[in-house]
Amino acid sequence: MTSFDCIVIGSGNAGCCAAFSARESGCDKVLIVDVCPPEWVGGNGFFTAGAFRTVHEGLQDLLPIVNNVSAEQAGLIDMDPYPREEYLRDIMRLSNDKGDPVLAGALVDASRDTITWLATKVGLPFMFSFHRQAYDVGGRQKFWGGMVLCTDDGGKGLIAAHQRALAKAKVDVWFNCPALEITTENGAVSGVVVQKDGEKIHLRSRAVVLAAGGFESNPQLREKHLGPGWERAIPPPLEPARLATGLAAIALAVWCVGDADAPKDGGERILTNQFTKSGYPLGIMVNSAGKRFVDEGEDYRNYTYAKFGRAIQNQPGSYVFQVWDSKTIGMLRKEEYGDGIVKKIFADTLEDLAEKLAANGLEAKGEFVQTVNEFNEAVKSYQAENLDSAWNPAVKDGMSTQSSNKQLSLPKSNWALTIDKPPFMAVKVACGITFTFGGVAIDPDTAGVISEKTSTTIPGFFATGEMVGLFHGNYPGGSGLMAGAVFGRRAGQAAAKLK
Repeated sequence: MTSFDCIVIGSGNAGCCAAFSARESGCDKVLIVDVCPPEWVGGNGFFTAGAFRTVHEGLQDLLPIVNNVSAEQAGLIDMDPYPREEYLRDIMRLSNDKGDPVLAGALVDASRDTITWLATKVGLPFMFSFHRQAYDVGGRQKFWGGMVLCTDDGGKGLIAAHQRALAKAKVDVWFNCPALEITTENGAVSGVVVQKDGEKIHLRSRAVVLAAGGFESNPQLREKHLGPGWERAIPPPLEPARLATGLAAIALAVWCVGDADAPKDGGERILTNQFTKSGYPLGIMVNSAGKRFVDEGEDYRNYTYAKFGRAIQNQPGSYVFQVWDSKTIGMLRKEEYGDGIVKKIFADTLEDLAEKLAANGLEAKGEFVQTVNEFNEAVKSYQAENLDSAWNPAVKDGMSTQSSNKQLSLPKSNWALTIDKPPFMAVKVACGITFTFGGVAIDPDTAGVISEKTSTTIPGFFATGEMVGLFHGNYPGGSGLMAGAVFGRRAGQAAAKLK
């Protein structure tokens, strides 16, 4: 019978961190098993922007670990520190205080040290996320929303770097190898039964790490656990063999605002997160009835895309339209709104735009025009009363639709600009599922899985990534990869102690 010191189930960011950590911490034989073929390595991590949210003390703290800033460029960057209290507050406030405060605290406290470990030991190529988290304000790059780091080439670069690290550390990876059963002896984990080359094999190990993700790519499980209609949500483009895997007991998901024309069956792997459509703070969103339904300026994009994705799913037909005029079209991310990435609908008048949107699902042309006109009037009223206010997309600028003369029942609280300068542009968007929330309970120090029956950890059993019950309802962007790394590293360290 083949034996390993540690077996990790799943080849995404969390699983890779666990395997590398186990090897680094003293495990001689470490194995990753994954149901996918090698060309689909990486799970959901491949489809992310590679963003990592961490505590930091500002620009000088992070400059040594990034690869895309010269000394001259550094002098043109504005980056506020992101302290522990703010990070923890962001996690808890976005979850309406329903997230796990102990795990959240462990994540936050370990984040900065884990970033150093990822950069110096694992070899992740970190860079400042100018393209997603900064705006040019007066010739200076102003970062916003707390998150500033990502990996070079996004999720593709993240997973490629992990694969290089695992190869150098001599970690075995078996693809096309689903895990069928976790075995136990005397209440402790004893190994994993896998299917390899059509044969069931019992692999012995004192340590098993779950890092297999959730059920977001399975429409039947989405409908069962999230409710009717969620089978229509757009999943990440995972390889078909993975669709039935993951933890089926999870009942919440992370949503994103995605391209309504994205493949519904998980195709277009190479485009990764380019199907996301995060430019809504620069404009407005209207549903098929021509009405706005969220406060697009409620908070920074990386705090609202999950919440707004769910709101889109609940609209008639589960699609809406994002709308801008020429003042902000040029500020949209080319990765998400470039030619060939999304169908863009242009018009020189609002009436003409309404006609074109009607051919794409808008059911109330007159209501749409009225909504935009009323929005414009409210913005102008605010501007007339606040002549000293300045629009600034890099801060919560308070530029709103609410004044003493006119208030909208649904405000736009920040970044409100009139939509009145042609050409106008709209795109049709839908709800996509980024990953599933919820999961097993773990010990914050070891990532050991806690038994529901005994409320104690199960010897040799660990979990990390999307299989852990950390977030609830919403989360701050960049915390998912960070959590996978923090608890994956701890799982590997704890596994090595069992050797």
